[in-house]
Amino acid sequence: MNHLVSSCSTDLTSRGSLQVHVVSIINHFPITGATVRISHTNRPAQTIEEVSTNLSGQTPQVALDAPELSYSLVPGSPMPYAPYDLEITAPGFKPRQISGTEILPDSLAIQPVALEPEEDPEPLPDPVVIPEHTLYGNYPPKIAETEVKPVYESGEIVLSRVVVPQTIVVHDGVPSDRSAKDYYVPYRDYIKNVASSEIYATWPQASITANVLAIMSFTLNRVYTEWYRNQGYDFTITSSTAFDHKWIYGRNIFESISLTVDEIFDNYLSRPDVKQPILTQYCDGRKVSCPNWMTQWGSCSLGERGYSPIEILRHYYGSSIYINTAEQISGIPASWPGYDLTLGSSGDKVRQLQEQLDAIASVYTAIPRVAADGFYGPATAAAVSEFQSIFGLPKTGVVDFRTWYKISHIYVGITRIAELT
Repeated sequence: MNHLVSSCSTDLTSRGSLQVHVVSIINHFPITGATVRISHTNRPAQTIEEVSTNLSGQTPQVALDAPELSYSLVPGSPMPYAPYDLEITAPGFKPRQISGTEILPDSLAIQPVALEPEEDPEPLPDPVVIPEHTLYGNYPPKIAETEVKPVYESGEIVLSRVVVPQTIVVHDGVPSDRSAKDYYVPYRDYIKNVASSEIYATWPQASITANVLAIMSFTLNRVYTEWYRNQGYDFTITSSTAFDHKWIYGRNIFESISLTVDEIFDNYLSRPDVKQPILTQYCDGRKVSCPNWMTQWGSCSLGERGYSPIEILRHYYGSSIYINTAEQISGIPASWPGYDLTLGSSGDKVRQLQEQLDAIASVYTAIPRVAADGFYGPATAAAVSEFQSIFGLPKTGVVDFRTWYKISHIYVGITRIAELT
């Protein structure tokens, strides 16, 4: 792989961090006591660190060498991240190998791992190999499309409003490749994966937000118009950069990108009098030029100059584009009340929160159990604070928008597995 050679010549003068999250592939419950061995991708036999997972299936944050920050802020620089290899083992589970986990300077990389039980008759899983980042490697440029699609009455269900789906079906190849696998990916996980594959987590916050909005709007356009299903396919979107966005099976994500997605995942981009989300196409702006589309490197530069997310987007897509909010979020037990829940709050929304949180605490045992009494007291605040700590949210003890929906997301996953078993 090209990036193995490149990484040898890149000076690792900065530091980034890595945290590995290990779960069972059967029920996505955390695996305690898994061992994670970390090595440089170009020196896999030399162990740098060896760490174990806690009650929540998470390793400590490990500081690792990374290239200097400027490499990820200027196009044409040396490789701006350092690739590392991981070997994950746990009693009762098959070992897993991951090659190419990306460590950026001053950033926390989060590497998810799902282990198969030893008794599973299937052979050992193939190693996960994370290819080069799209801004560093060479990938096919996007084939231009119109930004607003005709929506035909096909006789099947046609969406009457914009809905954030629970799951995205990702076809891991070009549309015509019938041999490519389809993966069922939670919507927010899909967006975090794509954004981590297509921009750098070291960019200004406004640049990250603008790119995440473009990725979400493009994805929701595919959902709303049922673009591929109306062509006879059984998936929502592909992993081909020529047709859609780069999604990479098994790759790591970055904390700054994850937090951004959790904050705005129900948003998309609109134009006046156009009901569907806008198909916001973009290119890197260095290897590929794309007039009237956003360029990723250009968005980074504008963020550094103090532009806001909407100013960045309007710079490229025109002044008529604006940020809209989806009318519905699929697969959630109850919607956010519209205000923060904190000490002294009470009522049905607090009770719903407590019921979900207590169900999560039965699996993530570091979270204190709570009684569903409808009153937000110190015990509930402590449980919320521990939940936030485990799932990478600011540890406030207050249930804001992203904490509410993160709790819902984890709760739905746990209870659905319980129903199936």
